[in-house]
Amino acid sequence: MNPQPLPLRDIHLPEPIGFWPPALGWWLAALGVVILLVSMVWLIRRLTRKTALKSARRLLADLKQDPSLDPAEKVSHLSMLLRRVTISLATREQSAGLTGQAWLNYLDASLPDKPFSNGIGRQLIEIPYRNELPPETDVSELFELCERWLKAQKQNKR
Repeated sequence: MNPQPLPLRDIHLPEPIGFWPPALGWWLAALGVVILLVSMVWLIRRLTRKTALKSARRLLADLKQDPSLDPAEKVSHLSMLLRRVTISLATREQSAGLTGQAWLNYLDASLPDKPFSNGIGRQLIEIPYRNELPPETDVSELFELCERWLKAQKQNKR
């Protein structure tokens, strides 16, 4: 017997493992990171909104009870308070630049009967530019309207 070498091929190594497509664990980790980021943003917005509304209610009550301010000053401070609340709840682009009728329309958007444009809320854009309060102005009614608006913001998620 003549031993002839067998026609064997050399050992073939597999191709190196590439980074794409990633394994299932990496997909799950990426999904987990996205879910974590989205939930953090949602939680921060929710906490900021709740804190802004709670602070606004407290500041509104303090402003209502402040004996050192005359009624015209209270209305002026009330207008500033509403402006600060809207900037905290919405983006600056949506609410910060609004003046006059556009500002009142923005405030009316969360109330059904448009009390800012057609009612006592109109005083918010008129009184800060007067030296004294008109005799027909009921400041307590204006405070009630602002409290109603703040309660409506709790339900509305702009």
